[in-house]
Amino acid sequence: MPEKLNLSSLKPAAPRRSRKRIGRGLGSGKGRYSGRGIKGQKSRSGSHKMRPGFEGGQMPIYMRLGKQRGPYSKDAMPMGPHRTETYAVNVRDLERFDAGTDVTPELLVEKGLIRNTRLDVKVLGTGELTKKLSVTAHRFSKTAREKIEAAGGTVTALRDDVPPKKRRRRKKAAPAPQPEAEETKQTEETKQSEETEQSEQADEAEETEAPEEEPEAEAEREEAD
Repeated sequence: MPEKLNLSSLKPAAPRRSRKRIGRGLGSGKGRYSGRGIKGQKSRSGSHKMRPGFEGGQMPIYMRLGKQRGPYSKDAMPMGPHRTETYAVNVRDLERFDAGTDVTPELLVEKGLIRNTRLDVKVLGTGELTKKLSVTAHRFSKTAREKIEAAGGTVTALRDDVPPKKRRRRKKAAPAPQPEAEETKQTEETKQSEETEQSEQADEAEETEAPEEEPEAEAEREEAD
C-alpha cells in the first residue's frame, strides 16, 4: 500500500536529470573543450543562436533564386485586389437547409459553414443538391450554378466575375535590310557594268584593226609567189 502523501514525501513523477556540468576537469567527461571539439564556428559562443536562413556567410537561397515579377514587393505601390481569399462552400453543404430557404452569407455563419462575413463566399460544385434554394453569395463556379438551377433554385452573385483578358500576340516586324548588303549589291552591279563596257570597247577595237591588216597580208603573198 503506498505511503500517505504529505509534504515530506512529495517527489516528481519522473526522476529529475542532473544538469550537465561542463568544464569541470577531464574526469567529468566534459572537460577541456566542454564537448564542443576543437575550433570551428560551432565551438564559439553564440554559434547556436544564428537567425533562420543563415548559411554561414555564403549567398543565401532567397537571394540566389529569381524574384517573382510584378508590383508585389514591400516597397511597391499598393495594387489590388489581386491576391484575395475566399470562403469555399460546396453544393453538398447546402443540402442541410430546408427547401425554399434563402441562403445568405449571414445564414452560413449561423450554421457554422464559414467563420464570418469579412471575406467573400464562393460556392463550388462538389457534391449533389436536390432541394430548391435561392442562394446568395459573392461568386459561383460554373458547375455550382448549373446544379443549383437544375434543382429549381436561383443564384444571386454579389460580385460579377470578370472574364480573363486574352493576351494579344504582337506580330514580329520584318527585319530591316542591312546597309552592308545593299552596298555589296551596288558594288557588284557597278563591276558588272564596267566589265560589259570594257568587253564592248575591246570588240570595237578588234573590228577597226582587222581591215588595215588585210592589204599587208596580200602584199606578202604576192612577194612569196
